[in-house]
Amino acid sequence: MAGWGELALAFAAFLGSHALPVQPPVKARLTASLGPRGYLLAYSALSVAMLAWLIVAAGRAPFVPLLPWAAWQAWVPALVMPVVCLLIAFGTAVPNPLGFGGARNGLFDPDRPGIVGLTRHPLLWALALWAGAHALANPDLAHVLVFGGFAGFALAGMRIIDRRMRRLMGAEHWQRMAARTAILPLAALLAGRWRPAGAPDLRRLGVGLALWVGLLWAHGPVIGLSPLPAPV
Repeated sequence: MAGWGELALAFAAFLGSHALPVQPPVKARLTASLGPRGYLLAYSALSVAMLAWLIVAAGRAPFVPLLPWAAWQAWVPALVMPVVCLLIAFGTAVPNPLGFGGARNGLFDPDRPGIVGLTRHPLLWALALWAGAHALANPDLAHVLVFGGFAGFALAGMRIIDRRMRRLMGAEHWQRMAARTAILPLAALLAGRWRPAGAPDLRRLGVGLALWVGLLWAHGPVIGLSPLPAPV
């Protein structure tokens, strides 16, 4: 397995960059030094940097094809990423006591759950879709290990969070809070348990579109490849 050292090191650095800063003593010291907003910005910047290194390291690892590649596979992330960006924009810092990334959870209305009615795990679905689309577009061993690991983590995390929140809230209260939601996107809508309350928030829509454009622009300089499929 010679030549896999950088990928292993990048994996270790990525895991360490996520595990160490959130340890209570470390987080308390960093927050006192940087402030809550500064801590969040620094943690986010470090996470993005480690993720970029991990993906670049996967590209440098020995190429071991697992599946044949066809031109249509490049279209998968190109079409999926706008959805990913919108899930991030609408799912970040909204009242969601049932999933990851919630804020102001005391304002959550189970009868009008907003994006949580679409899926109670919008950010984990964003991670799973991003990872799955990129694994399909890069079907070699190193990239499948990286992106497949992220997809598996996200999908397993939904069930883990559901079990944990059901335990913490109590089954009856959790069921009442989750009555108009579902794990699978659109499942509550198709079952008639949820309907959108109105037009989408234009500010969050703009943030999602800006994130998509920013990722398109940064992909080439950071990763070294254009995310746009080559013209046929």
